[in-house]
Amino acid sequence: METPPPPTSRTEPTDADVEAFKQQLGRPPRGLRAIAHRCPCGQPDVVETAPRLPDGTPFPTLYYLTCPKASSAIGTLEANGVMKEMTERLATDPELAAAYRAAHEDYIRRRDEIEELKGFPSAGGMPDRVKCLHVLVAHSLAAGPGVNPLGDEALAMLPEWWRKGTCVTLTGAAEATQVTEGDEK
Repeated sequence: METPPPPTSRTEPTDADVEAFKQQLGRPPRGLRAIAHRCPCGQPDVVETAPRLPDGTPFPTLYYLTCPKASSAIGTLEANGVMKEMTERLATDPELAAAYRAAHEDYIRRRDEIEELKGFPSAGGMPDRVKCLHVLVAHSLAAGPGVNPLGDEALAMLPEWWRKGTCVTLTGAAEATQVTEGDEK
């Protein structure tokens, strides 16, 4: 990657964000709390979800990557064995393992500030293995650089997915809302 996407502020979701989410994932959001990060194209790419879905089901994935372009690029990394290599490094690099454990603790702390899920793991395999790069990258984008070392590494391996344009096309009122928000930045 030439340049990682810049950090963005956590924001309340708008109608345009909900519409973008529906287009990105092909379903309405469940437990949506906030837009945790925005792609440089202006669309949400990471959402913050409630630790429990509206029906009460625990959902420990606090940060959820929604951009299909970013997800596809991460899937390529996973298919190329990046998770296995990272997990092996955790076993032999005590400094990396300590930083990854701190990322796990950060994730749990952020989730528990919303609602404590006793006995539930963080996500992505933290703190002992790498199970899902999507979650680690989402954590890095939401929390900012330096919080999740393996999320940061995976993010640095990705192409600039936003350079080829937005992953969704908003129309009507949703488009007008998105343009107005973009003008405020």
